[in-house]
Amino acid sequence: MRFQRTIKNTMAVEGIGLHSGRPVRMLLQPAAAGQGIVFIRTDLGGVEIAAAAENTSATSYATTLSRNNASIKTVEHLLAALAGLGIDNVTIEIDGEELPILDGSAAPFVRLIVEAGIQMQSLQRSTIKITKPIFVREGSKQVALWPADSPSISYFIDFDHPLLREQAMNIPVSEESFLRELADARTFGFLSDVQMLQANGLARGGSLENAVVLDEQKVLNKEGLRHRDEFVRHKILDLIGDLSLAGMPIIGHVVAHKAGHSLNARMVKKLLEHPECWTVIGSPAATRELPQEAHYQYQASL
Repeated sequence: MRFQRTIKNTMAVEGIGLHSGRPVRMLLQPAAAGQGIVFIRTDLGGVEIAAAAENTSATSYATTLSRNNASIKTVEHLLAALAGLGIDNVTIEIDGEELPILDGSAAPFVRLIVEAGIQMQSLQRSTIKITKPIFVREGSKQVALWPADSPSISYFIDFDHPLLREQAMNIPVSEESFLRELADARTFGFLSDVQMLQANGLARGGSLENAVVLDEQKVLNKEGLRHRDEFVRHKILDLIGDLSLAGMPIIGHVVAHKAGHSLNARMVKKLLEHPECWTVIGSPAATRELPQEAHYQYQASL
C-alpha cells in the first residue's frame, strides 16, 4: 500500500523559458491530499490549470496545458521530476506562460523537490494497472502499453545523425532508476533547426547552457554528453512527464519507437478512453493516521 505525497516546504525557482526566452518565477507549494498537480497563473489573476490530460492543448516541441484562455508551456520536465519522486499533490504558482528550462533536464527540479522535503499524506495512492495491450501509431512511430507486474519502459530512437542512430534503452521505472539514470538527461536539438524554430517563435531561450546542441557531426557543448546515450534517456524523461497527465501512475510496460509529445498525448487519451484495458489499484478512501516525511539519499551529481 502506497500513500500520496506532497512537498513539505515552499520553494522558489527563477529562470527563462526555452521557447519564449522570457524570465519567469515559480513557487512550488504543499497541497492537500487528493488535489493533484495544479498550476496557477499569478500574472492572469490566479487562473488554475490542472496537470490533467483534458487540459493538453499543444504538443509541438513541448507539452502545453490550457484552461480558461490561459496556458502553461513546456511542463514535461517538471512533471517528470514530480512523477519520478512520487509527488501526487503540489500547487505551482507561476508568473508567466512557460516553465523555466533551467539546465534542460529534470535534475534542477529534483534538487528543488528534495530540498523542500517530501511529506507522506493520509490518502492512499491509486494506480492504473494495464490488463490489455493499447497501441497508438503514426507512420513508423509507435507507443504501446503492455500488461506487466511492474512499470518499465523500452524506448527506441533513430535520427539521421551519426550520434543518434538507433539508440535504445530498457529501464525499470522506479524512484531510484529515475534519479540515477534519467533525471539529468538534457533536451537536445540540431543547430540546423535553430533558425527555423526561432522564426516560428520557438527556442528563443535556447543555448548551450540548457540544451545539447548538435551540428552535422558532433556535440557542440564543450562539456560533452552526460551519458553516451543521453538522447534516448531524455526521450524517456519526456515520456514519463507526459504519461503523468493520466492522473495516476501506470503499472505496465511502455514500448516507444520514435515517439514524441504528440504521440505520448495520444496514448494518454486512448488509455483514458479505454478503461476496459486497465484496472485501478488502491482507493483514495483508504487513510493512514499520521503523515510521515520521506527521506532520500540524494545524489550529489544531480
